[in-house]
Amino acid sequence: MLFQNRTDAGRKLATKLLHLRDQPGTIVLGLPRGGVPVAFEVAQALHVPLDIFLVRKLGVPGHEELAMGAIASGGVRVMNKDVMRMLPIPQRMVDAVAVDETRELERRERLYRGNRPPPDVHGKTVILIDDGLATGSSMRAAATALRELHPAKIIVAVPVGARQTCAELRNEVDEAICFSTPEPFYAVGYWYADFEPTSDDEVRALLAQASENAAAPATR
Repeated sequence: MLFQNRTDAGRKLATKLLHLRDQPGTIVLGLPRGGVPVAFEVAQALHVPLDIFLVRKLGVPGHEELAMGAIASGGVRVMNKDVMRMLPIPQRMVDAVAVDETRELERRERLYRGNRPPPDVHGKTVILIDDGLATGSSMRAAATALRELHPAKIIVAVPVGARQTCAELRNEVDEAICFSTPEPFYAVGYWYADFEPTSDDEVRALLAQASENAAAPATR
């Protein structure tokens, strides 16, 4: 066990990111739901804004576990060119799946963010955070989609991850920071004493708290 809970994990992860403290043009994006408590602690430690980045997989009809692409916050759609070459999927089927997943993504956006618009990441240093990396599929989709919004730099940061996944991600983003890469890895939850699912209410509360903290007069 490395971490008591996601709060403890976020505070420990933040120690690896202190070179970005108070840096203008930096934003932390948590992957809901489990990544948000971790991201909250990092954003507070670095004195930078916190928001979320939602990603929905576009599953191949009839083989939904196989991703033909993904959609993400900000109206981004990216397709898996290898899958699309391998399977002759009609565009109308792609669009139908995208419509359904966009509806769900927008529902979650409203649930978590309310009336606030998605963050403007153009030209910014973006720190993408989750509570851990096993296969890294969600994080890869997020990073690929985020790149379409033209940030200056993408940094992936997690408290714990499979060593190979962390190594592979370093070739796909500008920087990948894994606080710990234990061997054997087992699973993300194995390294937390408390790995209870993060609730929607907790995500909303943390985003509201971060917004209040950002609006408060600086005391540091």
